[in-house]
Amino acid sequence: MPKETKKQDSKKQASKKQDTKNKKHFMKDFKAELKRVIWPTPKQLLNNTVAVITVVLITAAIVFVLDFVFESMNTYGIDKLKEVVDASSENTTDTNTANYIELNATDGTNTTADENATTNEATNETANEVADTNSVE
Repeated sequence: MPKETKKQDSKKQASKKQDTKNKKHFMKDFKAELKRVIWPTPKQLLNNTVAVITVVLITAAIVFVLDFVFESMNTYGIDKLKEVVDASSENTTDTNTANYIELNATDGTNTTADENATTNEATNETANEVADTNSVE
């Protein structure tokens, strides 16, 4: 058994030496690569920085304009369309109520709005039943 532990110890020491050697070799290669890099001059650095900032500002302006346009379309387009649809549905309800009031006034009877609504529902149900029987035949 002692022989096996000696072999394991020698393998561990060899791997530690190899790791240390690899780290030293890596640092040497790293320094060599940094020497090969062509660093920009201060003038080039300034020009590139200004170009990047300009492109970012132009992109921000385009996004702002598009956001404003879409928000305006939503406010003045879709919302106005919703208002028109709501107004037309209210207008239809007002017209139906006015028609029932006129019918009741010609009959000479006084009825309340609730009675008018009940009469309207009964009339609609009767009309639907007639339409269903006609479609069955």
